[in-house]
Amino acid sequence: MNPQLSGWRMPASAAFPMLALVLFAFFAAASAPSPLFVVFQNQWGFSPALLTVAFAIYAIALLISLLVAGSLSDHVGRRPVIFVALLLQGTAMLMFLLARGIAGLLAARIVQGIATGMASGALSAAVVEAAPESRKRLGALISSVSPLAGLAVGALLTGMAVKLTSHPVPLVFGVLSAICACGAVAIFFIPETATRRLGALASLVPRMSVPIQARVEFMRGLPVMVAVWSLGGLYLSLVPSMLQQVFHIHNGLVNGLAIATMFGVGSVSPSLFRRFAPPLARAIGMSSIAGGVVVIGLSLVSDSVALFFIGSAVAGVGFGTAFSAQVQQLAPLARPHERAELFAAMYVASYLAFSVPAMSAGLLIAPFGLLATALGYLAFLALVAGSGAALQWAALRRS
Repeated sequence: MNPQLSGWRMPASAAFPMLALVLFAFFAAASAPSPLFVVFQNQWGFSPALLTVAFAIYAIALLISLLVAGSLSDHVGRRPVIFVALLLQGTAMLMFLLARGIAGLLAARIVQGIATGMASGALSAAVVEAAPESRKRLGALISSVSPLAGLAVGALLTGMAVKLTSHPVPLVFGVLSAICACGAVAIFFIPETATRRLGALASLVPRMSVPIQARVEFMRGLPVMVAVWSLGGLYLSLVPSMLQQVFHIHNGLVNGLAIATMFGVGSVSPSLFRRFAPPLARAIGMSSIAGGVVVIGLSLVSDSVALFFIGSAVAGVGFGTAFSAQVQQLAPLARPHERAELFAAMYVASYLAFSVPAMSAGLLIAPFGLLATALGYLAFLALVAGSGAALQWAALRRS
């Protein structure tokens, strides 16, 4: 690259939205394969249980990546880590494009998980740090909303491609590959937001660490992370199969719309409750998740698609509100050199909740059937969210 060109850096006012856009794009790529899983299943003839394996292996790779590289950007800077993650994400998109069987799909999901794990902590921290000094809470809000908006838009656009085009796979993954390449170029011009420090190699030793001053709030927020991301795992792993086998809907657009409804409502709901203190927003969010999953359960036993979408929207309100409040509560408690490590620890807890229930559900589909498994998953969610909501409301009454 031209040395003079590489020395230019975009102003902070432009770097802030650019980093938020890159974070958005990463999570759009994360949900983009979900509406295509049923297409791949029809082409390659694998079982619904293998769909959850394809989903879970992504989350496991992401967890390992977080544990190894979650705090690396605290030492070498945000830009190098984000750049490498974008290259890996682009590689994963090409692997999806070239996959010819379930083995290729699983390999692509592993590379995608590694890329997203590398980027999650570094990008979230960079968005907060690039925000103007007077708008740090806005940075925390965007770092929590951008992933949700990305998950919604990625699924919706893929669903539209499945419905409206005859070749959705090259369209979806070709476009995403190009976006990753453009993002990698843009990172060269974004100012570094972290101060480099020694210990990069030592930071690669897998470990979890939450700053002392954030530990009480981190533990208090664990039920929030479990409820929120277990709900996300349900939508990205089982919902396309549920729509096909329970509601008998064979429509890629509806698959994408179902995922987009929950995540899309989740992405806008934090702005509706932005005036509320994070503890109150967490209580409202957990209550909404509990109510939403009950409605979804009723939709399955009554075979009502309308009720399913209503429940998805209600649960989506809780998804976005609770997670955003959790990020806003935790982010200010970390010092700059601790921030990526804190976000990494938060994402480790979140992605365990994201993957383990979904993977367990996949193992239960064969002996119990998809409907019974889905209802059991929803009962688990209602229990966690309901208990968490009760604890949040009790804490508010004591304060």
